[in-house]
Amino acid sequence: MDTSEYLDIFIEESKEHLQSINQHVLLLEKQPEELATIQEIFRSAHTLKGMSASMGYDDLANLTHAMENVLDGIRNGKLHVTQQLLDSLFVSLDHLEEMVMSIAAGGDGKKDTKELIHILNGILEEDAQDKAQTDIRNEDFSSYDEFERSAIHQFLEQGFLGYRIEVTLDKECLLKAVRAYMVFNALENLGDIIKSEPSADLIEREQFNQSFFVTFITQQEAATIESELLSISEIKKVTLTPLQPLSSSEQKKAVEVDAQKGSTEDSKKNPQPKSAKTIRVSIERLDLLMSLFEELVIDRGRLERISSEVKNAALQETVERVSRISSDLQELILTMRMVPVDQVFNRFPRMVRGLAKDLHKKVDLQVEGAETELDRMVADEIGDPLVHLLRNSLDHGIEDPEHRIRSGKSEKGTITLKAYHSGNRVFIEIKDDGAGIDADKVLNRAVQKGIISENSARTLTGRHVYELLFAPGFSTAEVISDISGRGVGLDAVKNKIESLGGSVSVDSKAGEGSTFTIQLPLNLSIIPSLLVEAGTETYAVPLPSIIETALVDPEDIIMVHKQPMMDFRGKVIPLVSLNDWLEVPQEAKLEETQRAVVIVKKENKWAGLTVDGLIGQQEIVLKPLGNYLDAPFVSGAAILGDGQVALIIDCNSLFI
Repeated sequence: MDTSEYLDIFIEESKEHLQSINQHVLLLEKQPEELATIQEIFRSAHTLKGMSASMGYDDLANLTHAMENVLDGIRNGKLHVTQQLLDSLFVSLDHLEEMVMSIAAGGDGKKDTKELIHILNGILEEDAQDKAQTDIRNEDFSSYDEFERSAIHQFLEQGFLGYRIEVTLDKECLLKAVRAYMVFNALENLGDIIKSEPSADLIEREQFNQSFFVTFITQQEAATIESELLSISEIKKVTLTPLQPLSSSEQKKAVEVDAQKGSTEDSKKNPQPKSAKTIRVSIERLDLLMSLFEELVIDRGRLERISSEVKNAALQETVERVSRISSDLQELILTMRMVPVDQVFNRFPRMVRGLAKDLHKKVDLQVEGAETELDRMVADEIGDPLVHLLRNSLDHGIEDPEHRIRSGKSEKGTITLKAYHSGNRVFIEIKDDGAGIDADKVLNRAVQKGIISENSARTLTGRHVYELLFAPGFSTAEVISDISGRGVGLDAVKNKIESLGGSVSVDSKAGEGSTFTIQLPLNLSIIPSLLVEAGTETYAVPLPSIIETALVDPEDIIMVHKQPMMDFRGKVIPLVSLNDWLEVPQEAKLEETQRAVVIVKKENKWAGLTVDGLIGQQEIVLKPLGNYLDAPFVSGAAILGDGQVALIIDCNSLFI
């Protein structure tokens, strides 16, 4: 069977299942008794096993099968979640990811997993031996209904004794039902029978082999019960196993098992509707679709301009309808390319857990804004820089528990990974509450490595010092390790982010921590903008950055430290002239009266951008300027309906 045509689907779905297992095993570590989490892990592992076997990847299938057996033991209450078990699952995940990546790279996906499978099987065997030597409460209580468990638990809490009694009859016994009746009669004189296996009806009809089980509550000792039953003729053997009270967690799990069984039966009676069908589309096809639509948007703007000039009612109506339909189509295409940043973030909790364990540190990773969306191509490329920054925060930022306690901090450090939108950009912050960056140490190391001279070092302060961290080959690590000290530093992060059209900066306070901020373009080729005039030129300001527009009188402008300011809704904000900012050539003008102001924002910071005039709102196609025409305050250019080129203002650069 040729499986090559299914290979891409197998790789994508395998990655999704591995990510799901990874996330849920981390949850299982925090909530070992959560049955729903165990079921999710088992479901993904079971599916991955079947897929691997179908594609002929035996090593992948065998390891997943061993994991599945362990998970099945957990969900059936036969295994307890221990640190050894969790560590084995995490190691198994590492092996599975390596095999899937090998397959994705064109390899055969083979890996020696015999030792790991042996460890997983050993967990099952050790637990089975423990069960045989102790009580049977987990396995046997799962076969009782809620009423029977409740009755047993109440009796045991009141000081009664509970036994599960196995009665074995002689092979030559002819009237098995009679002997069973005599056993029941003897037991009823000594206590209460809760349950028999098989049921009393089947025992009466002699539909059982040579033995049957009775769950029994009494105040008599085991020796008394055994003696009484062995006195009955043709009873060959009596085995009594004491029952132990269920813990609260075991009671909860038993109830959940009942509920699950009930829901399974209901689902068989009332099958669920089939899920919506999906289809996988390659990024290349989406790129081509976007490229074609960009040309359509440019022509749409030209049609709108022609329509307004001709002033033909039928033409205007048709153009308006085309505009509405193309706007809906545009939103659909853009949505197809956008993915939540959670697809990048969800692999970091596992990485932070393992690295913190290696460094003997206690760290809590907090993720905010995981629902923030960005373009798929950006999401695929930003993972490695974020990994580097997180490792940097763990190694250089967060202190050892003893050091944190001496500094008056909690022994567990906190790293916050946050994403949010601002204008037509996505911001990602990595913030830690560690020791912060030692500016003097950074300067000394930069001088030692010849990155800057001693004279230049004396002139640097604040953020300018921190920018040295991004110099090629810079590292403050004293010892080379697997984590740091090899000179492949933050310069690689900066180069990667800049190649995506973004930027990275760092800020820090000694003793309080550091914050790395990454700016990334949404990479949306079509953005709604406000067209404005500055001198004789037209510029576009992205609408997501705009709060509103206003008019300001010259006498309402106040000067604070030579910086023009204005009062906007009770808040004093700075004013920036677009003409002066971009050095736009201007013609001689009459005395100014009111000036148009575009109020823009970045997070909680506001500023006013004064312009010569407001043209109107329009959706434009963002065209990159390229490296040779790169401007610090411009994010791209757009072709308007009349063929004129308008530069797109990067409002975020106002707040640097």
